[in-house]
Amino acid sequence: MKKKVLASLLCASMVATMFAGCGSDNGGNGTEKADKKDGGKETITVMGPAEDLDDAQGAWLKTECEAFAKANPDFNIEFKYVTSSESDAKDVVTKDPKAAADVYMFANDQLEPLIKADAIAKLGGDTAEYVKSSNSEAMAATVTYDGDIYAVPYTSNTWFMYYDKRVFSEDDVKSLDTMLTKGKVSFPFDNGWYLNAFYAANGCTIFGDGTDKAAGYDFGGEKGTAVTNYIVDLFANPNFVMDNNEGSLGLAGLKDGSINAYFNGNWNYDKVKEALGEENVGVAALPTINIGGKDCQLKAFLGSKAIGVNPNCKNQEVAVKLAAFLGSEDAQLAHFKLRGQAPVNKNLATNEEIAADPVAAAMAKVSTDCSVAQPIIDMSLLMQLHHSVMLSRTVQKARLQRTMQLRRQRTSILSLMILLNN
Repeated sequence: MKKKVLASLLCASMVATMFAGCGSDNGGNGTEKADKKDGGKETITVMGPAEDLDDAQGAWLKTECEAFAKANPDFNIEFKYVTSSESDAKDVVTKDPKAAADVYMFANDQLEPLIKADAIAKLGGDTAEYVKSSNSEAMAATVTYDGDIYAVPYTSNTWFMYYDKRVFSEDDVKSLDTMLTKGKVSFPFDNGWYLNAFYAANGCTIFGDGTDKAAGYDFGGEKGTAVTNYIVDLFANPNFVMDNNEGSLGLAGLKDGSINAYFNGNWNYDKVKEALGEENVGVAALPTINIGGKDCQLKAFLGSKAIGVNPNCKNQEVAVKLAAFLGSEDAQLAHFKLRGQAPVNKNLATNEEIAADPVAAAMAKVSTDCSVAQPIIDMSLLMQLHHSVMLSRTVQKARLQRTMQLRRQRTSILSLMILLNN
């Protein structure tokens, strides 16, 4: 019974941390004309992550915006840039949608709250058609709400595994249980975006396919309890190391050798190379875990990062066309070359440079074989009160079990020494 309760509590804590990831009647379809000032340029405010505005990293966002202005001289525009990570976009934009950026980059799990705040425009016409035709059905679904397209995806949003090739072989990394017999493995269990992979592996679901609010959470019964028991046992394994929410502890461990495998995303690839040395970096999709004698595939959330348009922007024609430009095939290829952002445009699937990239290959495999849809239903307030307490109790119980196990081992050793001495 206690383990069943523990499963429910762990589920509650997971949901609370899971989603970190301008609607208007005109649909943002580009029918409005840009409201140009007499004798001056119109200013379009664009918001994106610091890395895409950093000159040292190629300033992808600035470069593409300037290319857009050059390709569309009739618009007579200039750009103002605002820095915000995709994961923080919702909080920044919904704080005051009328004052927020005209075009912005965001994580797709924020779609519903952005729509409810009237902070993202519905896309139509050629832009919506481009999203449908250039992406897989699963990827297009990441920016679809109630049958309408709201953004242009430019990369997938998921995670995979980095490992030290000096410790693990390609065959070893197919199974987490095998890896734990050969080296130190870290995992951020206090981040629900990652934690869900263990429950999804055993058939647990959130909102069905991610869009069915009535389906609720299916983490009950034996399958949920079995996963919780696996996680508790994992904490008791001396080769498991708890990573923190941001993944910085795991990175530090890779660098000093105290950790040999690390679960994270493409945004930290350069830091992993720096920690291990490029020649030692292994990249793989996700391993299996053995639950009740059955190998179950870990399944990461699959979402997207996308470009949205603020419906409060006066220049809807310009804003929508810019969003489409930033999510175009050429822009995605440039993003990959500058920052290793794996493209989602189907035409780039056969690009030799992308196909040869280990990170892009791992993300592609996760997308096709090791993932479940990232829910786009807003759950940010659900069970928020329980998060800190519930998770800490789960972790404390696991750590207590490990401490007791070590004490029992020490007691056995001491007893044996006493017997031998007598």
